[in-house]
Amino acid sequence: MRIAGFNLDCERLPAPLPMWRATVRAETWQVVARAISETGGRLIALWASDRTQGASGGLAISSAYALREGLLWLDLPLAERAGTYPDLVPLFPCAGRMQRAAADLLGVVAEGASDRRPWLNHGAWPEAYLPLRREAAQEAAATPRAVTDYPFVRVEGDGVHEIPVGPVHAGIIEPGHFRFSVVGEKVERLEQRLGYKHKGVEKRFTELSPLQAHRLAGRISGDSTVAYSWAYCMALESLAGCQLAGRATWLRALLLERERVANHLGDLGALGNDAAFAFGLAQFSRLREDWLRLSNAVFGHRLMMDCIVPGGVATDVVPATAASLVGQCDLIEREVRDLHRVYDEHAGLQDRFLTTGQVSPELATRLGLTGLAGRASGQAADLRCDQAWAPYEQLQVNIATQRNGDVAARVSVRFDEVLESLRLIRVLLARLPDGPTRGELRLPSKRAFGAGWVEGWRGEIFVALEWDGEQGANCIRRCHVHDPSWQNWPVLEHAVMGNIVPDFPLINKSFNLSYSGHDL
Repeated sequence: MRIAGFNLDCERLPAPLPMWRATVRAETWQVVARAISETGGRLIALWASDRTQGASGGLAISSAYALREGLLWLDLPLAERAGTYPDLVPLFPCAGRMQRAAADLLGVVAEGASDRRPWLNHGAWPEAYLPLRREAAQEAAATPRAVTDYPFVRVEGDGVHEIPVGPVHAGIIEPGHFRFSVVGEKVERLEQRLGYKHKGVEKRFTELSPLQAHRLAGRISGDSTVAYSWAYCMALESLAGCQLAGRATWLRALLLERERVANHLGDLGALGNDAAFAFGLAQFSRLREDWLRLSNAVFGHRLMMDCIVPGGVATDVVPATAASLVGQCDLIEREVRDLHRVYDEHAGLQDRFLTTGQVSPELATRLGLTGLAGRASGQAADLRCDQAWAPYEQLQVNIATQRNGDVAARVSVRFDEVLESLRLIRVLLARLPDGPTRGELRLPSKRAFGAGWVEGWRGEIFVALEWDGEQGANCIRRCHVHDPSWQNWPVLEHAVMGNIVPDFPLINKSFNLSYSGHDL
Protein backbone atom coordinates (compact mmCIF):
# COMPACT_ATOMS: atom_id res chain seq x y z
CA MET A 1 0.00 0.00 0.00
CA ARG A 2 1.36 3.42 -0.94
CA ILE A 3 1.07 6.07 1.81
CA ALA A 4 2.80 9.45 2.01
CA GLY A 5 4.89 8.88 -1.10
CA PHE A 6 6.41 5.56 -0.08
CA ASN A 7 5.26 1.98 -0.01
CA LEU A 8 4.28 0.24 3.20
CA ASP A 9 5.03 -3.46 3.38
CA CYS A 10 1.50 -4.61 4.22
CA GLU A 11 -0.03 -7.97 4.94
CA ARG A 12 -3.54 -8.37 3.53
CA LEU A 13 -5.82 -9.87 6.18
CA PRO A 14 -8.23 -12.54 4.86
CA ALA A 15 -11.38 -10.64 5.87
CA PRO A 16 -14.64 -9.80 4.08
CA LEU A 17 -13.63 -6.12 4.14
CA PRO A 18 -10.34 -4.82 2.69
CA MET A 19 -7.94 -4.71 5.67
CA TRP A 20 -4.16 -4.56 5.82
CA ARG A 21 -1.59 -4.78 8.61
CA ALA A 22 1.94 -3.32 8.61
CA THR A 23 4.80 -2.85 11.07
CA VAL A 24 6.52 0.55 11.08
CA ARG A 25 9.38 2.38 12.82
CA ALA A 26 8.93 5.33 15.17
CA GLU A 27 9.83 7.91 12.51
CA THR A 28 7.31 6.34 10.11
CA TRP A 29 4.51 6.12 12.69
CA GLN A 30 3.79 9.84 12.67
CA VAL A 31 4.54 10.39 8.97
CA VAL A 32 1.94 7.83 7.97
CA ALA A 33 -0.56 9.28 10.44
CA ARG A 34 -0.03 12.76 9.00
CA ALA A 35 -0.52 11.52 5.44
CA ILE A 36 -3.73 9.75 6.45
CA SER A 37 -5.00 12.89 8.18
CA GLU A 38 -4.21 15.10 5.19
CA THR A 39 -6.02 12.77 2.79
CA GLY A 40 -9.21 12.58 4.88
CA GLY A 41 -8.56 9.29 6.65
CA ARG A 42 -9.85 8.66 10.16
CA LEU A 43 -8.34 7.13 13.30
CA ILE A 44 -10.49 4.16 14.30
CA ALA A 45 -8.61 2.88 17.36
CA LEU A 46 -5.32 3.03 19.26
CA TRP A 47 -4.18 0.38 21.74
CA ALA A 48 -1.07 -1.18 23.27
CA SER A 49 0.04 -4.81 23.61
CA ASP A 50 2.62 -6.80 25.53
CA ARG A 51 4.10 -9.29 23.08
CA THR A 52 6.85 -10.47 25.41
CA GLN A 53 7.53 -14.14 24.91
CA GLY A 54 10.47 -15.51 26.83
CA ALA A 55 13.46 -13.34 25.98
CA SER A 56 11.94 -12.01 22.75
CA GLY A 57 9.28 -9.51 21.81
CA GLY A 58 8.21 -6.59 23.93
CA LEU A 59 5.68 -3.81 24.07
CA ALA A 60 3.93 -2.47 20.97
CA ILE A 61 1.55 0.36 20.21
CA SER A 62 -1.02 -0.15 17.45
CA SER A 63 -3.46 2.01 15.55
CA ALA A 64 -6.21 1.36 13.04
CA TYR A 65 -7.18 3.86 10.34
CA ALA A 66 -10.12 4.11 7.97
CA LEU A 67 -8.95 4.88 4.43
CA ARG A 68 -10.81 5.03 1.16
CA GLU A 69 -9.23 1.68 0.30
CA GLY A 70 -10.20 0.00 3.57
CA LEU A 71 -8.69 -0.39 7.03
CA LEU A 72 -4.99 -0.09 7.85
CA TRP A 73 -3.66 -1.62 11.09
CA LEU A 74 -0.23 -0.26 12.04
CA ASP A 75 2.11 -1.79 14.65
CA LEU A 76 5.02 0.07 16.24
CA PRO A 77 7.29 -2.17 18.36
CA LEU A 78 8.50 -0.36 21.50
CA ALA A 79 11.10 -2.84 22.75
CA GLU A 80 13.99 -0.43 22.18
CA ARG A 81 12.13 2.78 23.04
CA ALA A 82 11.42 2.33 26.76
CA GLY A 83 7.68 2.26 26.19
CA THR A 84 7.32 5.65 24.45
CA TYR A 85 6.01 6.57 21.02
CA PRO A 86 5.14 9.75 19.05
CA ASP A 87 1.96 11.56 20.10
CA LEU A 88 -0.95 11.43 17.62
CA VAL A 89 -3.18 14.03 19.28
CA PRO A 90 -2.00 16.94 17.07
CA LEU A 91 -3.22 14.94 14.06
CA PHE A 92 -6.17 13.11 15.61
CA PRO A 93 -7.53 14.76 18.78
CA CYS A 94 -9.63 11.68 19.57
CA ALA A 95 -6.39 9.76 20.23
CA GLY A 96 -5.90 11.55 23.57
CA ARG A 97 -8.03 9.34 25.77
CA MET A 98 -6.95 6.19 23.93
CA GLN A 99 -3.31 7.07 24.65
CA ARG A 100 -4.10 7.74 28.31
CA ALA A 101 -5.86 4.36 28.57
CA ALA A 102 -2.84 2.62 27.01
CA ALA A 103 -0.64 4.28 29.62
CA ASP A 104 -2.88 3.01 32.43
CA LEU A 105 -3.06 -0.53 31.10
CA LEU A 106 0.51 -1.10 29.87
CA GLY A 107 2.64 1.86 30.91
CA VAL A 108 3.36 3.09 27.37
CA VAL A 109 3.45 6.88 27.08
CA ALA A 110 3.01 9.24 24.13
CA GLU A 111 6.02 11.56 23.84
CA GLY A 112 5.06 15.20 24.24
CA ALA A 113 1.42 14.52 25.13
CA SER A 114 -0.06 17.53 26.92
CA ASP A 115 -2.55 15.50 28.96
CA ARG A 116 -1.07 12.60 30.93
CA ARG A 117 -3.73 12.32 33.60
CA PRO A 118 -4.86 8.75 34.31
CA TRP A 119 -8.01 7.73 32.48
CA LEU A 120 -9.10 4.22 33.48
CA ASN A 121 -7.08 4.17 36.71
CA HIS A 122 -8.93 6.14 39.38
CA GLY A 123 -6.10 5.69 41.88
CA ALA A 124 -7.43 2.56 43.58
CA TRP A 125 -5.17 0.19 41.66
CA PRO A 126 -2.04 -1.05 43.47
CA GLU A 127 0.97 1.18 42.94
CA ALA A 128 2.71 0.61 39.59
CA TYR A 129 0.03 -1.93 38.62
CA LEU A 130 -0.24 -2.41 34.85
CA PRO A 131 -3.06 -4.91 34.24
CA LEU A 132 -2.11 -6.03 30.72
CA ARG A 133 1.62 -6.57 31.36
CA ARG A 134 2.77 -10.19 31.29
CA GLU A 135 5.21 -10.14 34.20
CA ALA A 136 4.42 -12.75 36.82
CA ALA A 137 4.53 -10.08 39.53
CA GLN A 138 1.48 -8.50 37.97
CA GLU A 139 -0.62 -11.52 38.88
CA ALA A 140 -0.18 -10.91 42.60
CA ALA A 141 -2.24 -7.78 43.06
CA ALA A 142 -1.29 -5.82 46.14
CA THR A 143 -3.76 -4.10 48.44
CA PRO A 144 -5.79 -1.52 46.52
CA ARG A 145 -5.26 2.12 47.39
CA ALA A 146 -7.80 4.84 48.06
CA VAL A 147 -9.36 6.59 45.08
CA THR A 148 -7.57 9.86 44.29
CA ASP A 149 -9.03 13.22 43.33
CA TYR A 150 -9.12 13.89 39.61
CA PRO A 151 -7.54 17.21 38.55
CA PHE A 152 -10.39 18.74 36.57
CA VAL A 153 -9.61 21.82 34.52
CA ARG A 154 -10.86 24.92 36.34
CA VAL A 155 -12.66 27.75 34.57
CA GLU A 156 -11.91 31.13 36.12
CA GLY A 157 -14.02 34.28 35.90
CA ASP A 158 -16.74 36.32 37.53
CA GLY A 159 -19.87 34.33 38.27
CA VAL A 160 -18.40 30.96 37.23
CA HIS A 161 -19.34 28.05 39.44
CA GLU A 162 -19.19 24.28 39.10
CA ILE A 163 -22.01 21.73 39.07
CA PRO A 164 -20.85 18.13 39.63
CA VAL A 165 -23.19 15.47 38.21
CA GLY A 166 -22.63 11.78 38.87
CA PRO A 167 -21.03 9.31 38.74
CA VAL A 168 -24.19 7.90 40.34
CA HIS A 169 -27.24 9.15 38.47
CA ALA A 170 -30.94 9.37 39.25
CA GLY A 171 -31.89 7.06 36.38
CA ILE A 172 -31.03 3.43 35.75
CA ILE A 173 -27.97 4.23 33.69
CA GLU A 174 -24.27 3.46 33.95
CA PRO A 175 -21.92 5.67 36.00
CA GLY A 176 -20.06 8.65 34.63
CA HIS A 177 -19.08 11.97 36.15
CA PHE A 178 -19.80 15.30 34.46
CA ARG A 179 -18.28 18.53 35.78
CA PHE A 180 -20.08 21.62 34.47
CA SER A 181 -18.58 25.11 34.65
CA VAL A 182 -21.50 27.49 34.31
CA VAL A 183 -22.45 31.15 34.46
CA GLY A 184 -26.08 31.24 35.50
CA GLU A 185 -27.50 28.34 33.50
CA LYS A 186 -25.21 28.72 30.49
CA VAL A 187 -22.58 25.99 30.20
CA GLU A 188 -19.10 27.45 29.63
CA ARG A 189 -17.32 24.11 29.81
CA LEU A 190 -18.07 20.44 30.42
CA GLU A 191 -15.44 17.93 31.44
CA GLN A 192 -16.11 14.21 31.74
CA ARG A 193 -14.59 11.60 34.01
CA LEU A 194 -15.31 8.05 32.88
CA GLY A 195 -13.76 4.66 33.61
CA TYR A 196 -16.12 3.66 36.42
CA LYS A 197 -17.26 0.60 34.44
CA HIS A 198 -13.73 -0.71 33.90
CA LYS A 199 -13.84 -4.41 34.69
CA GLY A 200 -10.80 -5.97 33.05
CA VAL A 201 -12.50 -7.16 29.85
CA GLU A 202 -9.33 -7.12 27.71
CA LYS A 203 -7.45 -9.08 30.36
CA ARG A 204 -10.29 -11.58 30.55
CA PHE A 205 -10.07 -12.16 26.79
CA THR A 206 -6.52 -13.51 27.26
CA GLU A 207 -7.88 -16.18 29.62
CA LEU A 208 -10.42 -17.55 27.16
CA SER A 209 -10.36 -19.90 24.22
CA PRO A 210 -10.84 -18.05 20.92
CA LEU A 211 -13.81 -20.26 20.10
CA GLN A 212 -15.58 -19.26 23.32
CA ALA A 213 -14.67 -15.58 23.61
CA HIS A 214 -17.46 -14.44 21.30
CA ARG A 215 -19.76 -14.71 24.33
CA LEU A 216 -17.64 -12.16 26.20
CA ALA A 217 -17.57 -9.88 23.15
CA GLY A 218 -21.36 -9.99 23.01
CA ARG A 219 -21.56 -8.74 26.59
CA ILE A 220 -19.30 -5.71 26.29
CA SER A 221 -22.21 -3.37 25.60
CA GLY A 222 -25.59 -5.06 25.75
CA ASP A 223 -27.28 -2.71 23.29
CA SER A 224 -24.70 -3.70 20.65
CA THR A 225 -24.38 -7.42 21.35
CA VAL A 226 -24.93 -8.38 17.70
CA ALA A 227 -22.41 -5.85 16.36
CA TYR A 228 -19.73 -6.84 18.89
CA SER A 229 -20.28 -10.54 18.32
CA TRP A 230 -20.04 -10.11 14.56
CA ALA A 231 -16.91 -7.96 14.80
CA TYR A 232 -15.22 -10.50 17.09
CA CYS A 233 -16.24 -13.46 14.94
CA MET A 234 -15.10 -11.59 11.81
CA ALA A 235 -11.68 -11.09 13.45
CA LEU A 236 -11.49 -14.77 14.42
CA GLU A 237 -12.60 -15.92 10.97
CA SER A 238 -10.07 -13.53 9.43
CA LEU A 239 -7.34 -15.01 11.62
CA ALA A 240 -8.39 -18.55 10.66
CA GLY A 241 -8.99 -17.80 6.98
CA CYS A 242 -12.56 -19.09 7.28
CA GLN A 243 -15.11 -18.44 4.54
CA LEU A 244 -18.72 -18.08 5.70
CA ALA A 245 -21.68 -19.72 4.02
CA GLY A 246 -23.96 -17.28 2.23
CA ARG A 247 -26.99 -17.95 4.41
CA ALA A 248 -24.96 -17.25 7.55
CA THR A 249 -23.89 -13.80 6.37
CA TRP A 250 -27.44 -12.85 5.40
CA LEU A 251 -28.76 -13.98 8.77
CA ARG A 252 -26.06 -11.94 10.52
CA ALA A 253 -27.15 -8.86 8.60
CA LEU A 254 -30.77 -9.56 9.54
CA LEU A 255 -29.80 -9.66 13.23
CA LEU A 256 -27.72 -6.48 12.93
CA GLU A 257 -30.55 -4.51 11.31
CA ARG A 258 -33.02 -5.69 13.93
CA GLU A 259 -30.61 -4.50 16.62
CA ARG A 260 -30.39 -1.11 14.89
CA VAL A 261 -34.17 -0.73 14.79
CA ALA A 262 -34.60 -1.73 18.45
CA ASN A 263 -32.14 0.89 19.65
CA HIS A 264 -33.46 3.69 17.46
CA LEU A 265 -37.02 3.00 18.63
CA GLY A 266 -35.90 3.23 22.24
CA ASP A 267 -33.93 6.43 21.69
CA LEU A 268 -36.70 8.19 19.78
CA GLY A 269 -39.05 7.59 22.69
CA ALA A 270 -36.48 8.69 25.27
CA LEU A 271 -35.71 11.87 23.32
CA GLY A 272 -39.38 12.74 23.30
CA ASN A 273 -39.54 12.14 27.03
CA ASP A 274 -36.50 14.35 27.70
CA ALA A 275 -38.36 17.15 25.95
CA ALA A 276 -41.45 16.55 28.18
CA PHE A 277 -43.35 14.71 25.40
CA ALA A 278 -44.41 11.59 27.32
CA PHE A 279 -46.69 10.50 24.47
CA GLY A 280 -43.59 9.83 22.33
CA LEU A 281 -42.03 7.71 25.06
CA ALA A 282 -45.19 5.67 25.48
CA GLN A 283 -45.63 4.99 21.77
CA PHE A 284 -42.02 4.14 20.97
CA SER A 285 -41.69 2.05 24.12
CA ARG A 286 -44.68 0.01 22.98
CA LEU A 287 -43.19 -0.48 19.52
CA ARG A 288 -39.80 -1.43 20.93
CA GLU A 289 -41.33 -3.93 23.33
CA ASP A 290 -43.23 -5.62 20.51
CA TRP A 291 -40.01 -5.68 18.48
CA LEU A 292 -38.00 -7.28 21.30
CA ARG A 293 -40.70 -9.86 22.04
CA LEU A 294 -40.68 -11.07 18.46
CA SER A 295 -36.88 -11.25 18.53
CA ASN A 296 -37.16 -13.42 21.60
CA ALA A 297 -39.74 -15.67 19.95
CA VAL A 298 -37.77 -16.11 16.72
CA PHE A 299 -34.15 -15.99 17.88
CA GLY A 300 -34.41 -17.11 21.51
CA HIS A 301 -33.29 -13.84 23.14
CA ARG A 302 -34.77 -10.35 23.28
CA LEU A 303 -31.41 -8.77 22.39
CA MET A 304 -30.39 -11.70 20.13
CA MET A 305 -27.39 -12.40 22.36
CA ASP A 306 -25.16 -15.36 21.38
CA CYS A 307 -26.93 -15.72 18.02
CA ILE A 308 -23.70 -14.96 16.12
CA VAL A 309 -21.04 -17.62 16.70
CA PRO A 310 -17.65 -18.45 15.15
CA GLY A 311 -18.23 -19.82 11.68
CA GLY A 312 -21.80 -18.61 11.29
CA VAL A 313 -24.94 -18.24 13.36
CA ALA A 314 -26.65 -20.33 16.03
CA THR A 315 -30.16 -19.53 14.79
CA ASP A 316 -32.23 -19.69 11.63
CA VAL A 317 -35.59 -18.59 10.31
CA VAL A 318 -38.23 -20.74 8.66
CA PRO A 319 -40.91 -19.47 6.24
CA ALA A 320 -43.49 -19.01 9.00
CA THR A 321 -41.22 -16.90 11.19
CA ALA A 322 -39.96 -14.97 8.16
CA ALA A 323 -43.53 -14.00 7.40
CA SER A 324 -44.06 -12.76 10.96
CA LEU A 325 -40.87 -10.68 10.75
CA VAL A 326 -41.98 -9.09 7.48
CA GLY A 327 -45.45 -8.43 8.85
CA GLN A 328 -43.98 -6.67 11.87
CA CYS A 329 -41.81 -4.50 9.61
CA ASP A 330 -44.91 -3.36 7.72
CA LEU A 331 -46.73 -2.52 10.94
CA ILE A 332 -43.77 -0.72 12.53
CA GLU A 333 -43.14 1.32 9.37
CA ARG A 334 -46.69 2.68 9.31
CA GLU A 335 -46.52 3.72 12.95
CA VAL A 336 -43.02 5.19 12.70
CA ARG A 337 -44.05 7.32 9.71
CA ASP A 338 -47.04 8.61 11.67
CA LEU A 339 -44.89 9.39 14.71
CA HIS A 340 -42.32 11.09 12.50
CA ARG A 341 -44.99 13.52 11.35
CA VAL A 342 -46.07 14.08 14.96
CA TYR A 343 -42.50 14.87 16.02
CA ASP A 344 -41.92 17.19 13.06
CA GLU A 345 -45.15 19.11 13.62
CA HIS A 346 -44.97 19.39 17.41
CA ALA A 347 -43.90 22.98 18.14
CA GLY A 348 -42.73 22.21 21.67
CA LEU A 349 -40.48 19.37 20.52
CA GLN A 350 -38.98 21.37 17.69
CA ASP A 351 -38.31 24.29 20.03
CA ARG A 352 -36.25 21.96 22.23
CA PHE A 353 -34.58 20.06 19.37
CA LEU A 354 -33.60 22.76 16.88
CA THR A 355 -30.16 24.40 17.39
CA THR A 356 -29.66 22.47 20.66
CA GLY A 357 -26.32 20.71 21.10
CA GLN A 358 -24.95 21.68 17.69
CA VAL A 359 -21.77 20.16 16.28
CA SER A 360 -20.81 21.76 12.96
CA PRO A 361 -19.52 19.56 10.13
CA GLU A 362 -16.13 21.29 10.43
CA LEU A 363 -15.85 20.53 14.15
CA ALA A 364 -17.08 16.99 13.60
CA THR A 365 -14.36 16.40 11.00
CA ARG A 366 -11.63 17.85 13.20
CA LEU A 367 -12.60 15.89 16.30
CA GLY A 368 -13.36 12.62 14.51
CA LEU A 369 -17.08 12.39 15.28
CA THR A 370 -18.32 9.10 13.90
CA GLY A 371 -21.33 6.85 13.48
CA LEU A 372 -24.89 8.09 13.87
CA ALA A 373 -23.83 11.35 15.52
CA GLY A 374 -21.27 11.97 12.80
CA ARG A 375 -23.80 11.44 10.03
CA ALA A 376 -26.02 14.06 11.66
CA SER A 377 -23.10 16.51 11.33
CA GLY A 378 -22.33 15.94 7.67
CA GLN A 379 -19.95 12.98 8.05
CA ALA A 380 -21.21 10.65 5.32
CA ALA A 381 -19.48 7.51 6.60
CA ASP A 382 -21.22 4.16 6.97
CA LEU A 383 -19.34 0.89 6.49
CA ARG A 384 -22.43 -0.70 4.97
CA CYS A 385 -21.99 1.76 2.09
CA ASP A 386 -18.29 2.68 2.10
CA GLN A 387 -16.81 -0.78 2.60
CA ALA A 388 -19.82 -2.95 1.92
CA TRP A 389 -19.08 -6.51 2.96
CA ALA A 390 -21.30 -9.56 2.39
CA PRO A 391 -24.20 -9.32 2.09
CA TYR A 392 -24.29 -5.50 2.13
CA GLU A 393 -22.55 -5.23 -1.21
CA GLN A 394 -25.78 -6.61 -2.71
CA LEU A 395 -28.20 -4.44 -0.72
CA GLN A 396 -27.31 -0.87 -1.82
CA VAL A 397 -27.81 0.74 1.58
CA ASN A 398 -29.07 4.33 1.52
CA ILE A 399 -27.00 6.41 3.93
CA ALA A 400 -28.90 8.85 6.17
CA THR A 401 -27.19 12.20 6.74
CA GLN A 402 -27.94 15.70 8.00
CA ARG A 403 -25.73 18.79 8.30
CA ASN A 404 -27.21 20.84 11.14
CA GLY A 405 -25.56 18.69 13.80
CA ASP A 406 -28.17 19.48 16.47
CA VAL A 407 -30.59 17.27 18.41
CA ALA A 408 -33.12 17.65 15.61
CA ALA A 409 -30.60 16.34 13.07
CA ARG A 410 -29.73 13.34 15.25
CA VAL A 411 -33.44 12.59 15.64
CA SER A 412 -33.96 12.87 11.89
CA VAL A 413 -31.11 10.46 11.16
CA ARG A 414 -32.64 7.96 13.57
CA PHE A 415 -36.02 8.12 11.83
CA ASP A 416 -34.40 7.66 8.41
CA GLU A 417 -32.25 4.76 9.60
CA VAL A 418 -35.25 2.96 11.11
CA LEU A 419 -37.08 3.11 7.80
CA GLU A 420 -34.00 2.01 5.86
CA SER A 421 -33.36 -0.91 8.20
CA LEU A 422 -36.98 -2.03 7.84
CA ARG A 423 -36.49 -2.02 4.07
CA LEU A 424 -33.27 -3.99 4.40
CA ILE A 425 -34.88 -6.58 6.66
CA ARG A 426 -37.59 -7.23 4.09
CA VAL A 427 -34.98 -7.58 1.34
CA LEU A 428 -32.84 -9.89 3.46
CA LEU A 429 -35.77 -12.17 4.20
CA ALA A 430 -37.02 -12.17 0.60
CA ARG A 431 -33.59 -13.05 -0.83
CA LEU A 432 -32.26 -15.25 1.98
CA PRO A 433 -30.20 -17.96 0.26
CA ASP A 434 -30.41 -21.65 1.07
CA GLY A 435 -27.52 -23.51 2.63
CA PRO A 436 -25.81 -24.17 5.95
CA THR A 437 -25.85 -21.61 8.75
CA ARG A 438 -22.54 -22.59 10.34
CA GLY A 439 -19.23 -23.97 9.12
CA GLU A 440 -16.17 -25.46 10.72
CA LEU A 441 -13.49 -23.05 11.91
CA ARG A 442 -9.93 -24.29 12.41
CA LEU A 443 -7.42 -22.13 14.22
CA PRO A 444 -3.99 -21.82 12.57
CA SER A 445 -0.99 -23.62 14.04
CA LYS A 446 1.17 -20.50 13.83
CA ARG A 447 1.01 -16.91 15.02
CA ALA A 448 -1.74 -14.98 13.29
CA PHE A 449 -3.64 -11.70 13.36
CA GLY A 450 -7.27 -10.95 12.57
CA ALA A 451 -9.51 -7.90 12.51
CA GLY A 452 -13.24 -7.28 12.54
CA TRP A 453 -14.95 -4.05 11.49
CA VAL A 454 -18.74 -3.71 11.63
CA GLU A 455 -21.15 -0.78 11.44
CA GLY A 456 -23.20 -1.07 14.62
CA TRP A 457 -26.19 1.14 15.35
CA ARG A 458 -24.02 3.64 17.26
CA GLY A 459 -21.11 3.52 14.81
CA GLU A 460 -18.07 1.42 13.92
CA ILE A 461 -17.19 -1.52 16.16
CA PHE A 462 -13.58 -2.65 15.71
CA VAL A 463 -11.87 -5.79 17.06
CA ALA A 464 -8.15 -6.62 16.75
CA LEU A 465 -7.18 -10.19 17.60
CA GLU A 466 -3.78 -11.87 18.10
CA TRP A 467 -3.22 -15.63 18.37
CA ASP A 468 -0.02 -17.58 19.13
CA GLY A 469 -0.74 -20.96 17.62
CA GLU A 470 2.89 -22.05 17.34
CA GLN A 471 3.30 -22.00 21.12
CA GLY A 472 0.54 -24.52 21.67
CA ALA A 473 -1.46 -21.98 23.66
CA ASN A 474 -5.21 -22.37 23.92
CA CYS A 475 -5.94 -18.77 24.88
CA ILE A 476 -6.06 -15.47 23.04
CA ARG A 477 -2.81 -13.53 23.02
CA ARG A 478 -4.44 -10.10 22.79
CA CYS A 479 -7.91 -8.87 21.94
CA HIS A 480 -8.67 -5.18 21.65
CA VAL A 481 -12.29 -4.14 21.21
CA HIS A 482 -13.20 -0.58 20.32
CA ASP A 483 -16.51 1.26 20.64
CA PRO A 484 -17.25 4.45 18.66
CA SER A 485 -18.01 6.14 21.99
CA TRP A 486 -14.24 6.66 22.36
CA GLN A 487 -14.43 9.16 19.50
CA ASN A 488 -17.77 10.67 20.45
CA TRP A 489 -17.58 11.24 24.22
CA PRO A 490 -15.10 14.15 23.81
CA VAL A 491 -17.32 15.74 21.14
CA LEU A 492 -20.26 15.73 23.56
CA GLU A 493 -18.25 18.14 25.75
CA HIS A 494 -18.19 20.60 22.83
CA ALA A 495 -21.84 20.02 21.91
CA VAL A 496 -23.00 21.10 25.37
CA MET A 497 -21.01 24.34 25.53
CA GLY A 498 -23.18 27.44 25.08
CA ASN A 499 -26.38 25.56 25.94
CA ILE A 500 -28.23 25.72 29.23
CA VAL A 501 -27.85 23.08 31.94
CA PRO A 502 -31.43 21.70 31.58
CA ASP A 503 -30.67 20.82 27.95
CA PHE A 504 -27.80 18.49 28.89
CA PRO A 505 -29.96 15.34 29.37
CA LEU A 506 -31.52 15.92 25.95
CA ILE A 507 -28.16 16.49 24.23
CA ASN A 508 -26.62 13.52 26.02
CA LYS A 509 -29.46 11.21 24.99
CA SER A 510 -29.26 12.41 21.39
CA PHE A 511 -25.73 10.94 21.30
CA ASN A 512 -26.56 7.99 23.60
CA LEU A 513 -22.98 6.88 24.07
CA SER A 514 -21.81 3.73 25.82
CA TYR A 515 -20.06 3.77 29.19
CA SER A 516 -19.45 0.02 29.34
CA GLY A 517 -18.20 -0.20 25.76
CA HIS A 518 -15.79 2.63 26.47
CA ASP A 519 -14.52 1.68 29.94
CA LEU A 520 -13.95 -2.07 29.36
